[in-house]
Amino acid sequence: MLRPGQVKEFVNAATKCDFDVDIYYNRYVVDAKSILGVFGLDLTKTLTVEYSGYDQEFENYLNTLSIAS
Repeated sequence: MLRPGQVKEFVNAATKCDFDVDIYYNRYVVDAKSILGVFGLDLTKTLTVEYSGYDQEFENYLNTLSIAS
């Protein structure tokens, strides 16, 4: 579950990546660099992040939010 402040941090972290970052819930897919898109998701549910590149800082940030190892 993301709080509003965490959404802003997440979008800022995703925006720093030079590759696409998407966030999923069920059949909904949004651009993780869009704060309105992320707020449009049900933030009380488990969300999945998918991306097509590598950024160590982003990986470290995601690990702080992760519920699975």
